[in-house]
Amino acid sequence: MLTKKELERYDRQIMLQGFGEEGQEKLKKATVFLAGAGGLGSPVAYYLAAAGIGTLIITDHDVVDLSNLNRQILHWEENIGKKKVDSAAAKLSKFNSGVKIIPVAKTIDESNVSELVGDADIIVDAMDNLPTRYLLNKTAMAKGIPFVPGAVYGSEGRVMTVQPGPAACLN
Repeated sequence: MLTKKELERYDRQIMLQGFGEEGQEKLKKATVFLAGAGGLGSPVAYYLAAAGIGTLIITDHDVVDLSNLNRQILHWEENIGKKKVDSAAAKLSKFNSGVKIIPVAKTIDESNVSELVGDADIIVDAMDNLPTRYLLNKTAMAKGIPFVPGAVYGSEGRVMTVQPGPAACLN
C-alpha cells in the first residue's frame, strides 16, 4: 500500500495510462542490482531512486577521481578518493529516503556474482568492460531474471533488454 506521501511524490508517473498505483506498488517492491556507479550508473541510479524503486543494490569497486566529475553526477569534489558506491549511496539516500540503497564495494567476478545479485528482480549493467557484461548476462540467464546492458562510447549510447527465455541473450 502506498502512503499519502508516496502518492503525492509519484503522482506524475502514477497518472501515466497503464501504470497507476499498481505499477508504483510493483516498483516499491522491486530490487534492482546495478553494476557500476560511474558515467552511466550514476544517472541510472538517480532515476531509479527518483522513480521509487524499493531496493537498489549498487556494486562498484572504484573510487571517485577528479576526471569523473564532468559526467558522473552522483560524485562531487568532496568525494574524490572515496568509494563510488558510498558517494552514490549518500546522495541517493538524501534524495529519496524511501529507497533502500545497498552499496557494495567489490569487483564482480565468477566467484561472487551470483551472491552479489542475490534475489534481485533485474540486473542493470552500467559497466565499461565486456567480460563483466557477459558474466552478468550468464547470471541473469541462470537466475531467470531480466538483464539490461547499457554502454556508452563517446557521445553514443546503447541499451537493450534481455528477457530470459523469449529473447536472445548476449551469448
